[in-house]
Amino acid sequence: MKITKLELFTVAPRWLFLKIETDAGICGWGEPVVEGRTHTVKAAVEELRDYLIGKDPMKIEDHWQVLYRGGFYRGGPILMSAIAGIDQALWDIKGKYYNAPVYELLGGACRDKIKVYSWIGGDRPNDVAEAALEKKKAGFTAIKMNATEELHYIDSYEKVEDVIQRVEAIRKAVGNHFGIGIDFHGRVHKAMAKILVKALEPYHLMFIEEPVLTENLDALKTIASLTSTPIATGERMYSRWDFKKVFEEGYVDIIQPDLSHAGGITECRKIAAMAEAYDVAVAPHCPLGPIALAACLQLDACTPNAFIQEQSLGIHYNEGSDLLDYLTDKTVFQYENGYVNIPTGPGLGVNVNEEYVREAAAKGHNWKNPIWRNEDGTVAEW
Repeated sequence: MKITKLELFTVAPRWLFLKIETDAGICGWGEPVVEGRTHTVKAAVEELRDYLIGKDPMKIEDHWQVLYRGGFYRGGPILMSAIAGIDQALWDIKGKYYNAPVYELLGGACRDKIKVYSWIGGDRPNDVAEAALEKKKAGFTAIKMNATEELHYIDSYEKVEDVIQRVEAIRKAVGNHFGIGIDFHGRVHKAMAKILVKALEPYHLMFIEEPVLTENLDALKTIASLTSTPIATGERMYSRWDFKKVFEEGYVDIIQPDLSHAGGITECRKIAAMAEAYDVAVAPHCPLGPIALAACLQLDACTPNAFIQEQSLGIHYNEGSDLLDYLTDKTVFQYENGYVNIPTGPGLGVNVNEEYVREAAAKGHNWKNPIWRNEDGTVAEW
């Protein structure tokens, strides 16, 4: 079996799909994308295409090594996202060839289902108590929300109090035993993060995500000492080498590699195994499309330290198209009592509606994240 074609589709709301075809008539799908850098990642996949044409798609590990190491310069969000989508598609082909879900090829499942959470509140969190209660009534047992709007290096206690009021309102609305994840989104600098994590301590959060930017991970020692709340990070880390220091330092409780950013199933499987050795939990990052989610669930199935899965159904980014629009079987991601079953179909376990994909790609998108500024005019983290 040989790879004959790679085809890319830029589709709303902010995704990029990849189809890899073979001379055996088996095709695989992947989702190589960096949100806001879609066209750059597309160009990276196209640069890697020449190597793959004519190759045996079954040699996934060897292809991964060549794509990563063969270009001399390596790592980073663009290259690793390009490799990630290719890797997902190759695993999809391999699973279809053996008529088995990917997790069976990775040692078999250690679970039947995994807990999921739902996003609420949007970029600028508002009406969160009501939204959290709606998610609870819909059967979810956990939610995540952005903590703040813009925050300067040193900012006002008024903004801190706003965060506390929102979280307190959610806790009162949903009760004591409902999971609440608070995403600092890298918007919070060290000084304000120290204040916030301590102030949020009484609300028994499920986790605090990206309390500081990845490039400021040295601050986590201080931040972690101020709270018993689990600390999560990792969506802006792209390889096992990026995660090495996180594990060695021991200040992170949950890692969140993104299977469309961090080298795909092959690399994230290795990252998750490293995390298990350090007694660290895994919660894959996935505010993306159905192919990315399917890849995450295949990894979750055979990863004992995975405990919850992000998913994007109804997320505020999904304007124009949503998670299920691109699938022929829209029941594959049915959420029940806060869980989703692991797809058991061959490959990634989802059937892509190619006709809909092609219609959407004819329109495309040019999604970019907003640029925020503080009141004094300086650029703020989004």
